[in-house]
Order: sequence, then C-alpha cells, then structure tokens
Amino acid sequence: MLNWLTLFAQTEQGQGPPGWSYVFYLLPVLLVIMLFRSGAKQKKDLHKALTALKKNDKVVTQAGILGVVVAIKENEDEVTLKVDDTSNTRIRVLKSSIVRITSGDTTVGETKTS
Repeated sequence: MLNWLTLFAQTEQGQGPPGWSYVFYLLPVLLVIMLFRSGAKQKKDLHKALTALKKNDKVVTQAGILGVVVAIKENEDEVTLKVDDTSNTRIRVLKSSIVRITSGDTTVGETKTS
C-alpha cells in the first residue's frame, strides 16, 4: 500500500513514470462507458424482440400483468393479451408496456444476475 502512495506522490511531483496519473482519471470514465453500453444493448434487444412479437408469445407488462399474445395491431402499436383461460379475459396494451417476452426457452428483456 505504501508503494502505491509513494508512486502516486512521485507522479504528482513529476518524478514518477509518465502516464500513471491518467489511470486514476481513465478508470471511472471506462466504467461509466461500460455501464451505458450495457443498458443500450438491453434496450436494443428488447426493441428487436418487440418487432418480432408474434401470436401465442407469453409476455409480462410493466404493471406485472402476465398474458399470452392473441392479436397484434401493427399500425397502432397495440397488442391484445389473453390474461385468463377460464373466463377468456382479454386486455389491450401498448407494445411499449411489454418489458419481458417469454416464448419457449428464450427470455428477452430481463437482466442477467450471474
């Protein structure tokens, strides 16, 4: 620990290796770039999945409603979901309110925690 402190102190005085002081400024910038890139990638993947949305896909909305896609109106960006099998209850939602699509083995829109 003492070696890093002396190296940093020497760098500040102009006696240490050139460029070491820039590492302390470059590291946070790289972390911020990686953070924004990850969010943009998730948003891009969800948008691609919403454009490929088809009938019988299982979805989750922002409000936490679970449903199965019954009909899609492309011009109005509206999706009809069947939310109950016994009473055949259906609701209409906007495509933008869908946050997760689960059809078969693939799940799009959720964050990876591992």
